[in-house]
Amino acid sequence: MRRKTTLFFSMMVVALLAATGVAIAQQEEGSTTPSSSGGAVENAIPHQYIVVLKQGIDNPKSVAREHARRYDADLLYTYDDALNGYAANIPAGNLDDVRQDPRVSFVSADRKVHATAQSTPTGVDRIQGDASSTLSGNGSGSVNTAVAIIDTGIDVDHPDLNVAGGTNCSTGRTYDDGNGHGTHVAGTVAAKDDANGVVGMAPGARLYAARVLNNNGSGSWSSVVCGIDWVTANAGSLGIKVANMSLGGSGSDDGNCGNSNNDALHKAICKSVAKGVTYVVAAGNSNTNFSGFVPAAYNEVVTVTAEADFNGQPGGGAAATCRADVDETPADFSNFTTAGSTDEGHTIAAPGVCILSTWKGGAYNTISGTSMASPHVAGTAALLLSQQNLTTQQTMSKLRSDAAAQPASYGFVGDPYNPITTGGGRPSTLYYGHLAYAGGY
Repeated sequence: MRRKTTLFFSMMVVALLAATGVAIAQQEEGSTTPSSSGGAVENAIPHQYIVVLKQGIDNPKSVAREHARRYDADLLYTYDDALNGYAANIPAGNLDDVRQDPRVSFVSADRKVHATAQSTPTGVDRIQGDASSTLSGNGSGSVNTAVAIIDTGIDVDHPDLNVAGGTNCSTGRTYDDGNGHGTHVAGTVAAKDDANGVVGMAPGARLYAARVLNNNGSGSWSSVVCGIDWVTANAGSLGIKVANMSLGGSGSDDGNCGNSNNDALHKAICKSVAKGVTYVVAAGNSNTNFSGFVPAAYNEVVTVTAEADFNGQPGGGAAATCRADVDETPADFSNFTTAGSTDEGHTIAAPGVCILSTWKGGAYNTISGTSMASPHVAGTAALLLSQQNLTTQQTMSKLRSDAAAQPASYGFVGDPYNPITTGGGRPSTLYYGHLAYAGGY
């Protein structure tokens, strides 16, 4: 696999992303709406809900249309694969009537969601992506695994990407990327090994764009569920084995696939995982425990924290490039979990600082965030699944065990072999996971 490639275009966009809100995984200021359990839901979209129907209801579209007529609901999406139900704007006075319909399992408040990046491929080199493939560097081969990018879309005309199809659950008419974030994620996963631009972890893999965020990097849980629903429905026929979600919002894991706390997003992911799709997600960029952020908190997903690497090599000491951070330490923005918690079992680390990848308009760009760490692991999972037929749990276990098998010198300060013990305002019990390793695939 070629590592030294010609860069057509590169620019630092930390200020741009901060200004537009594209890459901030912190809670957005927004309205608060009562939840179906009577409490308040942070970042709720007023009067907008996801209605989950009971198992055995065969025609959710029919129920959705009936509710639209009877309760003046303005339908947004209907779901019949990852979920059985629909999303709609429902007048406050009619909400209880919808809840009391005997066909309804629960009603989940819809919430705002955002891409989780802040703001070369040093990251691909750092986790030994260059040792993972026998491709010649002339574009003659590709990894035969399909990956879904649930994000802002993908630049469908980018010459460095193999975009095979997709769906649009956001604004506009296509799944083409009007923001750049989804295209950046896609390049880290699967940019072609063709001696041009950059190369991804799983070069040339088929990419499917589920556009769930708009040009500003914003969307809703209902739009994200729409993307998950499409992936679930098409995973078998299109060969989609991995889905990357570099996005998130506030929430928690009820340990029951959303059935206890009326979390439609969690329920959708659980059903999609049961259909054989491995979900790799960003931990978030708030320098706090990701237990308060979803989908990162769900035990059914692979949650990726970010480390700072500036030269693609272990050992530390490299000078910072596009932003101030310390080489071979946890990225100063990265969320984490607590050592010994249940979340430890689905956490892994990857490079997420100053990552060069593809960008909209056929360009290339350097940005930072756990959004940039997650696709390194999604691409590694695609490499693994191109060679072995594994379940999501087996894939998660293999990724983590292979990472843990590397010597301490491979890792970074803050990983389980090299824990943080003092200073920096970070507790010694925090857990970022071992650094992902792709060299064996």
